[in-house]
Amino acid sequence: MVLVKILGTIDLAAAAAFLMLVFGFNVANQYLVFCAGLLFLKSMFILMGDILSAIDLVSAMLLFLSIPFNLPSVLLWVPAFFLLAKGVVSFA
Repeated sequence: MVLVKILGTIDLAAAAAFLMLVFGFNVANQYLVFCAGLLFLKSMFILMGDILSAIDLVSAMLLFLSIPFNLPSVLLWVPAFFLLAKGVVSFA
């Protein structure tokens, strides 16, 4: 039960990173790499058959790409809401 809450917290932290990028906050590169790395590690659950871990993998790639490039707003909103939903459900 505690593990689910920890994984949900990772989702919420990554969703916050996406939302900060959307609204033009100056996000530290270290925070983006930290969230993307955690999401990438979390996405390894896809090997056990968890299909929702594909969202983590795509989100990690988008966070890594957002460091050198300005991504379109749509590519930031969609993973933000998916991760926000996953994070909120893990606490319910």
